[in-house]
Amino acid sequence: MDTIDFYPGLPPGVKGVDAEVGRPHLKTVYIKIGDIDEQVEFWSDASSDEVKECFRCATESGSSDILKLYNTNNSLMNISPRLKVNSPDNRYTLRVVGAKQCVGAEGITPEINQTLLSIEKRLLNLEKKIVLNSGDTPPAVWDMRAKVEGLREKLESVEHMSWLGLYKDVDGQCNGNVPCCGTKKTKEKYQYSQQVFEKFEKLRSVELTDATRELLKKPTFDIWQWEDSEMLYLLQQMFVDLKLVEKLYIELPVLQAFLFQVHLSYNYTPYHNFRHCFCVTQMMYGLIWLCDLPAKLDEIEIMILLVSAICHDLDHPGYNNSYQVNAKTELALRYNDISPLENHHAAVAFEIMSCETSNILKHLSAADHKRFRAGMIKCILATDMARHNEIVTQFKATIGNYDNANPDHRLTMMMIFLKVSDISNEARPMDVSEPWWSAYCKSSSYSRMRRS
Repeated sequence: MDTIDFYPGLPPGVKGVDAEVGRPHLKTVYIKIGDIDEQVEFWSDASSDEVKECFRCATESGSSDILKLYNTNNSLMNISPRLKVNSPDNRYTLRVVGAKQCVGAEGITPEINQTLLSIEKRLLNLEKKIVLNSGDTPPAVWDMRAKVEGLREKLESVEHMSWLGLYKDVDGQCNGNVPCCGTKKTKEKYQYSQQVFEKFEKLRSVELTDATRELLKKPTFDIWQWEDSEMLYLLQQMFVDLKLVEKLYIELPVLQAFLFQVHLSYNYTPYHNFRHCFCVTQMMYGLIWLCDLPAKLDEIEIMILLVSAICHDLDHPGYNNSYQVNAKTELALRYNDISPLENHHAAVAFEIMSCETSNILKHLSAADHKRFRAGMIKCILATDMARHNEIVTQFKATIGNYDNANPDHRLTMMMIFLKVSDISNEARPMDVSEPWWSAYCKSSSYSRMRRS
């Protein structure tokens, strides 16, 4: 049986002092690792990292391994200096439940990531062959794709297992930064989105009535009567009725996969959720028809307006930019306090569209892709209310001398259209707009509670 003594800072051989007077004292914890009995010794005023390092030494595990410690009742225990001492007859059980090698940007090893990409590519090729032969994607292919995404989700979620007895020091040190949010994807969230998408798939063959299609173009449209799966179907219908599917050669399975990833990327916050996404997009869609924008803008610019509305709050954590900056969150540090949320929304959107299976831009030319990306980023960044006066002043300067042939004038108009859609609740009937006021109040309380 080995004994591990860890207390850097005292000369070798020093064994502790009286705990009753509040001075450092040596603590001995008896553990079982598999069939091996060991004991760990550490000083009561050692840091949590030092104690965890001691337990890692006991298991001969690496600095990025995940450890779990259980008591005799099989309850999870926190590995910290406050850990209660025990006796050889009541040993704790220490297990290594996960290990992490050098990871890439997505939080999984490059080898596993490459394997997943290979599987996704094979699935895509298989799907193309099936579509060519039968004209439709069978449910089995969608199920296989969901399982691959689910596997990726499980692998990526390991990165966030750092509470209680779980320990993984990815960077080797704590940078003290406040997380930007606590709304990472969970298994339950993915399962719910998958159920929504399965219902969405069943609606593909449903023909939307002309009355509903006309109602969808009006600001009086009641967004509270529709389920998530139905809202996904209505979003798809917008692409069809605006002829974007036809003109930009968007494959319906790709569009559906894109909308599914969008749904998955909206968090369950009181206000900035998927229903808000649909509400803003429906108003944008109505304005496009009301103002006859297809006669004034080309299909790339119409696409910019619709996709910007859909993606304008992707992965919103529920806390505003002021919180992000004051709390020095990861987003604020990443974007240098400049519109951290809006920059993040745009980045998540293009991350979704960078995937082959959900890339609705795949058939755009390089020039059109560049124009789309630049326009969409500017539109989403325009929704930051800190820039409100700047953009409104810029828009007022075009009044009286607006030139539709001027691309800068058209872009300014597009930014205004998205801003108007984003705050359009007041223009809706009271029974439609009033619930949003309650949701907004909850969202504001959410941020204030977090700041306190």
